[in-house]
Amino acid sequence: MKAKKWFTSILMCSVLSMPLTHVSASTDTTGKYSLKFNTANYTEKTLTVDGKNVTYRAYEKIVYVKNPVDTKYEIMNVYVPEEYYEGKSIGKYTAKTAPIFFPNTVGGYMPGEPGSPGQDERSGSANAALVALSKGYVVAEPGARGRTTQDEDGQYTGKAPAAIVDLKAAVRYLRYNDKIMPGDAEKIISNGTSAGAALSTLLGATGNNKDYEPYLKAIGAANERDDIFAVSSYAAITNLDHADMAYEWLFNGINDYKKLVISKDTDYNIQRNMVEDTLTEDQIQISNELKAMFPEYVNSLGLTSADGTALTLDTNGNGTFKNYIKSFVIGSAQKALDSGTDLSSLNWITIKDKKVTDIDFDKYIAYVGRMKTPSAFDGLDLNNAENELFGTKTTNAQHFTQFGLEHSTVDSTIADAQTVKMMNPMYYIGTKGTTTSKYWRFRQGTVDNDTSFAIPAILSAKLQNKGLNVDFALAWNQSHGGDYDLDELFTWTDKVVAASSKAHSPVKVKR
Repeated sequence: MKAKKWFTSILMCSVLSMPLTHVSASTDTTGKYSLKFNTANYTEKTLTVDGKNVTYRAYEKIVYVKNPVDTKYEIMNVYVPEEYYEGKSIGKYTAKTAPIFFPNTVGGYMPGEPGSPGQDERSGSANAALVALSKGYVVAEPGARGRTTQDEDGQYTGKAPAAIVDLKAAVRYLRYNDKIMPGDAEKIISNGTSAGAALSTLLGATGNNKDYEPYLKAIGAANERDDIFAVSSYAAITNLDHADMAYEWLFNGINDYKKLVISKDTDYNIQRNMVEDTLTEDQIQISNELKAMFPEYVNSLGLTSADGTALTLDTNGNGTFKNYIKSFVIGSAQKALDSGTDLSSLNWITIKDKKVTDIDFDKYIAYVGRMKTPSAFDGLDLNNAENELFGTKTTNAQHFTQFGLEHSTVDSTIADAQTVKMMNPMYYIGTKGTTTSKYWRFRQGTVDNDTSFAIPAILSAKLQNKGLNVDFALAWNQSHGGDYDLDELFTWTDKVVAASSKAHSPVKVKR
């Protein structure tokens, strides 16, 4: 089902307080920023969503830590429906019970400034934040440092794990101020796309883990928990230290490519250009080597499907795990067929009596096509965004896999293993001392070739195997992107909020 179009227009913006400066926070006698939410510093705004006026209070540019490194990014915007200040409810939600929608704007692991309700520039429809407000959610939009941020001395300040540390600090701020802010900080629902989805996922997987504590203390985060209620993830670029082998398992043998070249001088609204070419003999060899490594990784995870089938691969890359991936493509095609989409031109789909009974997996992957060259993430020339993510204060880019280091085409170093671990949710799910979110929603497009379908499938299977609630699906004919099914997203969020028997109860996962 296509998402309903939510057309928006700004009707009114009246200032009810003094104009905001660059940041909205006071400092104490030591020069540190206050962690107390200022209830008086807001503007009132009204937007229209599908013919309905949505009036809300905008608390913007709130510094969410005592010792920020960069106040352009370590700030948060909070938006609250005006009805909650009038003692009213919106649907089944009140000022006390409203969930907090927590979307980030990170793309390409670049720094992201906090977003705001309004129109999505690409679709012309209401963005997720505005739709959330119209449904009675409180919206908290955090900014976060990224791989290119630097201080006045030219040192890098946003390399891993800075972005996830910032998001955790923002969660802690919300929980610290829960008694004086509308919304329930025990029902925070994180949302993101691409690298932002990876951070949303990491946030849900690593709640309260001590690995991040030194970094949080350094920036003066509130002394609170940082676990969250639920995760919404679109097209996550995650599990980076295994993503190269997963990509080549899927696209090995497809040598022609259309490579996406992304500009490095913007945040979320990045510039994209496609370059067409063919893999060289050396690249084909790299692809073969990486593909051969993937079955061992999959088999080491001990994953099972919902019916208990062990998800494995043989040395050729075939097996129950491949069939598992295939089942999600079939499910997506069936949903498209049921909605009236004409699939007759796709020769890789078998349809009998209005049922999608099979797909030719190899033909399907050829239809999707290759976008990235080996290595897709840990670039052998250190030119990939992920190489920059794992740089240091003084080094812009590093390898983060042993394979990348050993096959490097330039002088290089490798990132600290602990840092690599802290950016991968797979290492934390179900571990001692970690509070993992109970509710998860993953969406990946059927023609998204930015990463392998195997990556979200592995992640969702592990979460399910730990007894968590997971909704994973492939969106038909959707490329790399997110927030394209907002009706379905908020139907899901309403459902999981209603399903929780308490405001929040940290889930005990299987170990």
